[in-house]
Amino acid sequence: MRVIAGNCKGKKLFSPVSDRIKPTSDKVKGAIFSMIGEHLYGAVVIDLFSGTGNLGLESLSRGAEYCYFCDISAESNKLIKKNMLHCGVSAGEILRGGYAEALKRVRRKADIIFLDPPYRSKCYEDCFSMISDCEILNEDGLIVAEYSRANPMPGQIREFQRIKEKRYGGTGVSVYSRGCPPGGGGGI
Repeated sequence: MRVIAGNCKGKKLFSPVSDRIKPTSDKVKGAIFSMIGEHLYGAVVIDLFSGTGNLGLESLSRGAEYCYFCDISAESNKLIKKNMLHCGVSAGEILRGGYAEALKRVRRKADIIFLDPPYRSKCYEDCFSMISDCEILNEDGLIVAEYSRANPMPGQIREFQRIKEKRYGGTGVSVYSRGCPPGGGGGI
């Protein structure tokens, strides 16, 4: 697992010792960032269920302005801090705790929210509801959800419409936006 592009390109990230943390593979991560790359520069990002900080660190490396790393696991929070130091990243903070309490502590509206909970957690719809209720996503912001293809995501959750979807092996990735895609018309 490494940072694959940007100013931290090539930096190897510290990996979890246990199998309770499931980092996004470099292949899937590359696909995610090819789907949303034009929206990263200057973005405020929330990496929910951060694990190792993989997606947030990739975002910062590619030009995001700031990242909130959120995870309930003490092991994950140690890994995130270690990986931030290793990459020389200071434009972010770790919000320890569950997603509901973490979202309430975010102080700036986000442009991109990465949603990659443990696949068996079945909390996707609750996360979308919290994001909507907390009004934490900018009007033209994106939610990027990673999930098991065995449990596909719906085309719409609350006011969020799926605007892009890709599949990689057993993993699915869907990008959601409110109504029409940023920039109007045609997709991202």
